Amino acid sequence: MTPQRTPGTPKLDRKLVADTALRLLDEVGLDGLTLRAIAAELGVKAPALYWHFKDKQALLDEMATEMMRRMSAGSAWPAGGDWRDAYRVTMRALRAELLRHRDGAKVYSGARFTDTSYAPGLDAALRLLVDAGFAPAAAARAWYTAYSYTIGYVVEEQAMGADPFAGGEAYDVDARAERLAGHPLAAEAGRVMFRDFDEGFELGLTAVLAGVEATLLT
Repeated sequence: MTPQRTPGTPKLDRKLVADTALRLLDEVGLDGLTLRAIAAELGVKAPALYWHFKDKQALLDEMATEMMRRMSAGSAWPAGGDWRDAYRVTMRALRAELLRHRDGAKVYSGARFTDTSYAPGLDAALRLLVDAGFAPAAAARAWYTAYSYTIGYVVEEQAMGADPFAGGEAYDVDARAERLAGHPLAAEAGRVMFRDFDEGFELGLTAVLAGVEATLLT
């Protein structure tokens, strides 16, 4: 049976639901994002969403896929060039897309893409690595290492930094340092880990890529 919707509301499809969910995510965060809230935003009853998504995880997978589509639409892998430069550009683009949404990295982490729109970019990335001298398996590991680093970094960044969507304050590293006064190195580490996330990301990415080159490039 076709799901019912309020007269005058747009016809539901997967993209409309995912777009609405991403917009609502910025307002309420992942914890507040429910199928009921999304349905209310769309002017339908919650059961109508199950016509397109069997559960919330299926919707999160579609949301992550839409984020990937948007990122892929704005970038293309070069046919040649330095693989390090290409990886820096791509991981910066991934970080930027995750930061574009409240709790974006949590939504993206562990998602299973619902179509193959990611495949051309991934294939081009792996080809660039293989052409640079990586074995195919090493190329996959090299790509996944930087990819995982970027997602994990943004999960922590969004948890510990100031929330631009809700106006929340960043983690108080000075108060942390006071609590850890008896452990000076641990106390000072907070000023490195929880401040200037832009610089921290770049330094960490450089370290990751240096490790990838040292251990996986044949």
